[in-house]
Amino acid sequence: MGLADKLAFGFGAKLEGNSFDTIKEDKKNPKKSSSELIPKNQHQLVFTFEKRNGKPVTLVGRFNISEDDKKEVLKLLKKKLACGGAINEEWLELQGDVKDKIKTILESDGWKFRK
Repeated sequence: MGLADKLAFGFGAKLEGNSFDTIKEDKKNPKKSSSELIPKNQHQLVFTFEKRNGKPVTLVGRFNISEDDKKEVLKLLKKKLACGGAINEEWLELQGDVKDKIKTILESDGWKFRK
């Protein structure tokens, strides 16, 4: 298949007009769905527990807040629990089985949990 055949099928960059579409899609961070931001007293947070390579990981989630607020909550939990953690989309991942401690810390901060 030659270059002319590929261009006939639409492969390659679009060169019509003044703007050139050569942007690649970011596969690691696909565009986030536009979910609305919810105040912390209206959240219904849930826990999941996983073992990764034999180590316990507690996930707290579905935070529908801004990225800066997620970072602040994660920083608070990591400081109070003395453990590592990360943000994965709407979930906060914390090292260890710390569900009860997380619940007391976040409830005192005004967060709601699903019963």
